[in-house]
Amino acid sequence: MESDTVRQAYTSVAELYISLFGTREQVHPDDLAFIQRHLAGRPGPVLDLGCGPGHITGYLRALGVDAAGIDLVPEFIAHARAAHPDVEFQLGSLERLDVADESIDGILAWYSLIHLPPPELDGVLKEFRRVLTPAGRLVLGTFSADEVGAFDHKVATAYRWPLDEFSERLTQAGFREVERLPRPGDDQHRPHAAMAAIAA
Repeated sequence: MESDTVRQAYTSVAELYISLFGTREQVHPDDLAFIQRHLAGRPGPVLDLGCGPGHITGYLRALGVDAAGIDLVPEFIAHARAAHPDVEFQLGSLERLDVADESIDGILAWYSLIHLPPPELDGVLKEFRRVLTPAGRLVLGTFSADEVGAFDHKVATAYRWPLDEFSERLTQAGFREVERLPRPGDDQHRPHAAMAAIAA
């Protein structure tokens, strides 16, 4: 399974990943503002899917959000629980969420969809839509390009999308895009974007 490959890949670099990306100070301020704009003040629970070391889940909790984190990698969950003892973290897969229909008010999938092969994206987005309340909010980060394609991510094979095509996939899954924050590439980063959508 693809998720097994991704879990093994991140497990092998978990300590390094945590040191490089494991605090909110290592997240771009514009990204934190985007996340806050769309997920702060949600009246119900919010899931951080693919939460990694839990730093953004902790940020959401600090904003008063009823946030919990889910990740495939045991080392990430152990670190997240130690670093944020007041937050719930669980091992799990974003492809099969163990929550009831329309029971979640927000989902953050911050660069956690990038390793999904394109044929698997629609099913995961539909799973997100299943658990979100009407008008629930989805916030995600993704890599962008002129056409769908794989690239050699430092941890595991990842995929980039034309943003308009990704938005169309969101529409097909029952979402309506409400904002995107595109970023051009530079010497250190590939082109990427934050996107926010509402469960229609």
